[in-house]
Amino acid sequence: MSTPRNLRVAQSIKRELSDIILRGLKDERVSGIVSVTDVECSSDCRRAKIFISVFGEEEQQQNTMDALNDHAGEIRGEICRRLQLRFAPDISFKLDNSLERGAKVSALINKISRGEI
Repeated sequence: MSTPRNLRVAQSIKRELSDIILRGLKDERVSGIVSVTDVECSSDCRRAKIFISVFGEEEQQQNTMDALNDHAGEIRGEICRRLQLRFAPDISFKLDNSLERGAKVSALINKISRGEI
């Protein structure tokens, strides 16, 4: 069940995590175009499931997810500090391939419209 607080916290985590990945996370394994596509918080905001999209090769995706999981504790602490939460939520990262699938479908539709298929 989503409450206004859950939605606020989820959106705040999404915004701050995007900034952390862009500016604060110094790991050469994070490569490709990395996007935080969604965040789902539990009803008590103690757990957050974070959906990450990595536009790139499968190896880049795996390396990026490994790096994020390796830095999960640091990310968790930084999110807690930035949002001034009483409890740092347990975070788990899930790979979200929806943006990549969408790009493939768009390319296919463009080919069909040009008569290439």
